[in-house]
Amino acid sequence: MARENLEGTENTESAGNTPSLDERITGALVGAAVGDALGGPVEGYSPEQIAERHGGRVHGIVGPWHGDDWRTARPVAPYHKGDGHVTDDTLMTHALVRVYARVRDHLDAYAIADHLVPDLMTNPRWIPELEAETIPLHRIFLAEKWLAARLHYGHVDPREAGVGNIVNCGAAMYMAPVGLVNAAHPAAAYAEALDVAGAHQSSYGREAAGVFAAAVAAACAPDATPDSVVAVCLSLAKDGTREAVEKVCEEASRHPDAESALRPLREAVAPYDTVGPDYRSPSLGARRPSRLHAIEELPVALGMVVAARGDFRHAVLGAVNYGRDCDSIATMAGAVTGALGSPVPEEWAKTVAEASRLDLWEPAATLTAVAREVFARDVERRRAHERAFARLGGAGCSD
Repeated sequence: MARENLEGTENTESAGNTPSLDERITGALVGAAVGDALGGPVEGYSPEQIAERHGGRVHGIVGPWHGDDWRTARPVAPYHKGDGHVTDDTLMTHALVRVYARVRDHLDAYAIADHLVPDLMTNPRWIPELEAETIPLHRIFLAEKWLAARLHYGHVDPREAGVGNIVNCGAAMYMAPVGLVNAAHPAAAYAEALDVAGAHQSSYGREAAGVFAAAVAAACAPDATPDSVVAVCLSLAKDGTREAVEKVCEEASRHPDAESALRPLREAVAPYDTVGPDYRSPSLGARRPSRLHAIEELPVALGMVVAARGDFRHAVLGAVNYGRDCDSIATMAGAVTGALGSPVPEEWAKTVAEASRLDLWEPAATLTAVAREVFARDVERRRAHERAFARLGGAGCSD
């Protein structure tokens, strides 16, 4: 079915072969990075402000909001957001891939303490927004610096270290690798992400990490659709997160495209979002633990996927033009649609890779190899359990 996207061009659903594991992992990770880079320069603004600044909707990669004054302009200085530069969403995602590459098995909160935090603190890397090589700790936001404070300096039990942090999307934004290692097994992705995110977040911030990982895993299933992904999320999500996803996706399903859904999705998620209408001036109750609330980014990202009918370009541009925390929203929308098999525009991927000085495809190749190894271990562990259970008289063994 042909649909017109925010660029005014038509996208037609492909009837090609089912994408392979390699293609889905590559689509998810490259797609997340591209969404991140597109959303970065307009983060924090409203759809109206974005349209006024850019003379209409954003249709691709744009420059910094303040042009050449990005080094000193507040509130984003000294970060060079725009021109295809990825942000901390991608830096953290790639860092988690490196942890998987070292551990080569499922992760838990201790893996964050033992591997992720040292990587952030000791290994200099090119940071696109700083246009310099330095340790990633110098770029990540305060909610992520919390990892170093609590785990490296405070020696807190990693399973409890997220308690006390500001509740936001900081853990959810880089959980796509968990969903990909557990491809087509969303319940396992949800459980693993909750464990991993316990080192970083609590309450609905931790819950969002689990649900996002589950969404990515569900999107990897051979016959996955946006609706099937949302259904899986609703079967696993708890409390305010579940309700927010349900209400936002119900609203998204009523719209023919992301353009018409921009304001309605914000209205749908507003009762669950603690930040309030002014993104840069959060309410006094913002980012505090609650069973009634949800982060804004995940429900809106899923809503964009639904409104776009799973099309990568359409969903990511919808997320970008939504504004507010749109780099994280576009990261999540890009990961889910990429995992569904919707192609990431080659021109965007190449520009982001060159501008950010990153190989966007190497982390995907690494994680694909890890995912296959972990699956083989899971099969053997399952068979060992079956044999043990059969010996107990619990069931027959297929071997």
